[in-house]
Amino acid sequence: MHKVIAPKILYLGTPVVLISTMNRDGSVNLAPMSSAWWLDQTGVLGLGTRGQTFANLQRDGDCVLNLPSVNQVAEVDRLALTTGSDPVPDYKLAMNFRHVRNKFDEAGLTAVPSDLVRPPRVMECPIQLEAKVKAIHSVGAVEDYSACIEVQIIRVHAEEELLDAESRHHISPDRWRPLIMSFLSFYGLGDEVHGSRLAEVF
Repeated sequence: MHKVIAPKILYLGTPVVLISTMNRDGSVNLAPMSSAWWLDQTGVLGLGTRGQTFANLQRDGDCVLNLPSVNQVAEVDRLALTTGSDPVPDYKLAMNFRHVRNKFDEAGLTAVPSDLVRPPRVMECPIQLEAKVKAIHSVGAVEDYSACIEVQIIRVHAEEELLDAESRHHISPDRWRPLIMSFLSFYGLGDEVHGSRLAEVF
């Protein structure tokens, strides 16, 4: 039996991303987000338009999408209720956010240089995607303050232990254990349920 409901959010289970961007003063912002998906070499990011990350992407256009595994859940959670915006916007103050200038130190993570973009990568994240903004689209009503950002993935870094033994350019789904956000709680993946016939094609 199904019931009609009206949930406030639809985080049905998406990977957590730590997105690193450059602030106007040359410092680095690092922010967790979980509205992200990929199509071929394009990443699609859902972001609020009032945050520091959006301002940085709109101005600078470079970012790194750092994908944490379940092993980095504590580090990701340390960034909750922090913002790179100074002063802290009123709507974030009302939710008890605080300004943090050095997000890497706050989380206990290590910044390492990227190859093709200005923002650094997160060394501890098993997968790091260097990317450039290609398009920004408004989403929903004006008062939703939401945007959909298309980014082009221009370089992929992956821990060697994640790579498939037979094809060194493929990440093994048996070895990759992404951190998942589902209805504002963190989860990991379980074991494979069933193989897909789609895999035979690709």
